[in-house]
Amino acid sequence: MSEKSIRALKNKFIITAMVSFFIVMSFIAGCIYVINSLMTRGQIKDNIMYIVENDGILPMQYESIESDDAGGNNTTIDNKNDLVYQLERLFGVESDYISDEFYYSTRYFAVTYTEDGDVEKVITSHTAAVEADQAVTYANTVMKRWFKFGSYDDYYYMVAARDAGGTIVVVLDCSTQVAINRRLVLLACILIGFGMVISAVVIKSWAGKIIQPEIKNAELQKSFITNASHELKTPLAVIKANTEMLEIMGVENEWTQSTMRQVDRLTGLIQNLVLVTRASEKDSKEDRVETDFSAIVTDTAKSFEAVAISDEKTMELSIASDVKLLAHEGDIRQITTLLIDNAIKYCDPKGKVTVGLGRDKKHKHIYLRVSNSYESGAGIDYHRFFDRFYRGDEAHNIDKEGYGVGLSIAQGLMERYHGDIKVNWRDGIITFTCIF
Repeated sequence: MSEKSIRALKNKFIITAMVSFFIVMSFIAGCIYVINSLMTRGQIKDNIMYIVENDGILPMQYESIESDDAGGNNTTIDNKNDLVYQLERLFGVESDYISDEFYYSTRYFAVTYTEDGDVEKVITSHTAAVEADQAVTYANTVMKRWFKFGSYDDYYYMVAARDAGGTIVVVLDCSTQVAINRRLVLLACILIGFGMVISAVVIKSWAGKIIQPEIKNAELQKSFITNASHELKTPLAVIKANTEMLEIMGVENEWTQSTMRQVDRLTGLIQNLVLVTRASEKDSKEDRVETDFSAIVTDTAKSFEAVAISDEKTMELSIASDVKLLAHEGDIRQITTLLIDNAIKYCDPKGKVTVGLGRDKKHKHIYLRVSNSYESGAGIDYHRFFDRFYRGDEAHNIDKEGYGVGLSIAQGLMERYHGDIKVNWRDGIITFTCIF
């Protein structure tokens, strides 16, 4: 497993853990806020209904109306949302109008209207913040609303029919409850923020140990491929030698030829598996030398011109001169070879292969681009091209020679140089871009 792959796996684990933590914390905070809001709204509604039942006038003592209007009080509780009522009972915060302090702590104003819609009475004795004309303005505004119960700034209102005829509007000052809810939201956001920071530190410190089993499995897999490749070389060599001996002795036929082809194919596959493993290994930067990138790409591309011509395909070169890179010449030559070989192999009949090399405007990066004609490239998941043994379709067709590991090897070599290899398709042209 390469250093870049380990870093990507570690980052993926950290991001997944952080996102999960954020979702859970947000869900919990949201549930607390919603439940608190429901309970607060239920309390406020009960308080306003109690004022409405008393036609906007609060009696000095709750007991003074208990015997006269006990049925009304029971109706108020029965009509309450059952969920809210059960929550209030659970947390012991049932509506506070049963308290004698309700008369002194409640801030509200009420406006009563006749059946003709004229203002009959304005009650502002329980608030000092609103004058009579302001109370009428508030009442007229909320009466035009669709909902008969709701909020208006820091106030909650209720529009109801009076027993004696007409309409009553009660507006309750709930600034304290609203401020508490806002503080609750702010506190939840602050706690989530602190929790995210603390979790990030803890998760980041433990991420390396948590993904260690995955790294170990990858190393064991790489070791198995290497060991298996070496173990398979000997029997394949014996099979090939015996078959060649049979052919020398005059027993050459279609069966021996088929055996030789399969031996060569298996030998090539083993070599490529070893290359895949080695490509993902970390190399020594001290051994790198200044390499003439332009000369290597030009030389490699020209070696494929005969192959392209034999396949009735054209090759076009656009290679900038004097492009140099601190690298291993073998790595650069292998990456170029893999990309050009892949381009010629999968280029459309009588198509064109283009090889380009250059720098960006700031001369910070080197770009190696290899493209080819590929008309049927629409709607394909190009990320799978870098999967090992992927051959362009599910059937792994063998119409073209190859093992489906070339691009995977190229990707592994690019990771050595902390570079990237990308693929895109546009207007019938597929392009592989290596960024050094």
